[in-house]
Amino acid sequence: MNKPTPLSPVQVSDLMAKGTVELVDIREADEYAREHIAGARSQPLSALPATLEPSGKTVVFTCRSGNRTAANAERLAACVYQTTYVLQGGVDGWKKAGFATRIDRSKPIDMMRQVQMIAGGLILLGVALGTLVHPAFYGLSAFVGAGLFVAGSTGFCGMARLLAYAPWNRRNA
Repeated sequence: MNKPTPLSPVQVSDLMAKGTVELVDIREADEYAREHIAGARSQPLSALPATLEPSGKTVVFTCRSGNRTAANAERLAACVYQTTYVLQGGVDGWKKAGFATRIDRSKPIDMMRQVQMIAGGLILLGVALGTLVHPAFYGLSAFVGAGLFVAGSTGFCGMARLLAYAPWNRRNA
C-alpha cells in the first residue's frame, strides 16, 4: 500500500479541467457545507468506507489544510484500488493559489471552530474577571481548560454537544 502522492492546487485544477480527477473532501459535513471546492465530493473521514466506489478517475483527497489527509494517508490509500493523491495545503492551499471555492455563509461555521472560539472566550473572560473582580473567577478558566483536556483525551466534547443545540446549528439540521 502506497501513501498518497501530494499534488499542487495547479496540478489538481488542470486534472479537474480535463475531467480526469475525482476530488474527495474528507472533512465533516458541516465543514463541507460551509465551504468546499466546486466539484468535490463530500466523504467525511468519520464515515469513510473500507473501499470507495471506483469512478474510473484519479482520486485526490482533500481536507482544510492538508493535515488530516497527511495524518490519515495510509487509510485513504487503502480504500482506493489505484494510485491516490492528496491536494497539497487542502482547501486553504487551493484558495492561497488563487482558486475559488463555494461558500455558503448561511451555514454555520464548523463545530470545532465554534468550540475553540467559545472556549477561548470563556478562558479570557475568566482571566479578566479574576484579575479585575475576584480571584475566584480564575476557576472559570480552570473549568474550561479541564473540559478541553477531557475532550482531547476521551474524544467526548461536552461543549460541542451543547453547541449542537444552538439555534444557528439546528436550523440546518
